[in-house]
Amino acid sequence: MPTSHLAPIAAFWDASADTFDDEADHGLRDPQVRAAWMRRLDEWLPDAPADVLDLGCGTGSLTLLLCELGHRPTGVDLSPRMIDQARRKLSTAGFTVPLTVGDAADPPVSDAFDVILVRHLVWTLPDPDAALGRWLRLLRPGGRLVLVEGQWHTAGDDGSYASGAPQLPWFGGVPASQLIEALESRADIVHVEQLSDPLLWGHPVDDERYVVIGRPRAGSGSRTVAA
Repeated sequence: MPTSHLAPIAAFWDASADTFDDEADHGLRDPQVRAAWMRRLDEWLPDAPADVLDLGCGTGSLTLLLCELGHRPTGVDLSPRMIDQARRKLSTAGFTVPLTVGDAADPPVSDAFDVILVRHLVWTLPDPDAALGRWLRLLRPGGRLVLVEGQWHTAGDDGSYASGAPQLPWFGGVPASQLIEALESRADIVHVEQLSDPLLWGHPVDDERYVVIGRPRAGSGSRTVAA
């Protein structure tokens, strides 16, 4: 369960859970939006089946796509209500997936993974640099960290979005150049792509949205764990 300093953040997302999927890129209810994300995941991920850790999995929309692509996802989210929504969504579709309430910045997992998938999460973290290091260490040799991020404007100017929550250094998002700089001292950047396709979001966007994919550099501490 969330620690005390993360409780306001968990409460914020709990309150958002019932309407979270109303956004086109969250619920993926529009067949064209859904297909656009399916195509991108299929391009970014290795051949199935791969063990994929979906961090900040929310209501499980991408987790479901991972299942349908033949992968073996595990989901982590700080919000218990988001996890409840994800369980219902995946169960309705006929999938049983390990889903855990926990801090995505320091995932409560013991296994290593072929892929760690993170979408629009790093801006919510009090210490994103430390989180990036932890995530890279959870990857098997040759694994990949897939970061779908962006820079946009969020209401408020105090560096937080939930009363009582820690200050956020990447509040409002982070430009691709800054995220790459944070990664490249310990990972090889293998793919960068701007995600301006309106089909991904359900509408045109005028802010920066992108994917950065990195692989742990040899000797950087990635795990070797028996499957």
